[in-house]
This record gives sequence, C-alpha cells and structure tokens, in this order.
Amino acid sequence: MKEFIKVMKALKDPTRVKVLKILQQGELCVCEIQAILGISQGTVSKHVGMLEAAGLVERRKTGLWAYYRLAGSPRSPYAASLLGSLRHWLDDDKEITELINKIPETRKKNLCRV
Repeated sequence: MKEFIKVMKALKDPTRVKVLKILQQGELCVCEIQAILGISQGTVSKHVGMLEAAGLVERRKTGLWAYYRLAGSPRSPYAASLLGSLRHWLDDDKEITELINKIPETRKKNLCRV
C-alpha cells in the first residue's frame, strides 16, 4: 500500500501533473522545466524529487545539469498504470496545451547548456 500512496500523493499537486504532461514530449532539464512552468529552480527540484521518489520520472545527470524523463520501466505497477493512463488524460486542457507549445522555443534557448 505504501507505493500506491506515494504515487497518489505525487499526483495531488497540479504542478507535478503539469511536469508529467510536459515530460511526455521528451527529456527536459530542470532549467527548461523552470522556464516552461514559470517557477523557481528550487520549486522544480522539489516537485521532480517527489515524482522521482514515486517512480514516475527518472533523472540523468550530465555535469551540472539534471535531466528528467518519464520512467521507462516504473518499479511500481501503480506508477506504470498511471503513466499509461496519463498519456490520454488532459490532452484537451488549454493550460497543458499552452505549456507543451512552449517546449520548442524553450529548447532553442539552450538554457541548460551555458
């Protein structure tokens, strides 16, 4: 039951749901997530840390930068099920669409490669 509760707690915050939805578009560094969501680096780190602890995202470090992507093989069946379902949820949500539309321009800025 602990794993189930961990996954559910990770999803109770709208910002974490937004992070998962934008990560469906591919791997992003913390700087890019910060720019897309318009929140501080510390806040992004807190949210992705909770998502990582729940097994929903994976982190890759390259030098100073941390990159996040959706978990390829979630360790929890709850995380796996949720990620599969989330792919189809909120696709018609205006706020999610706006965030996804910011990704290409944010990537062009190379924020995490300075």
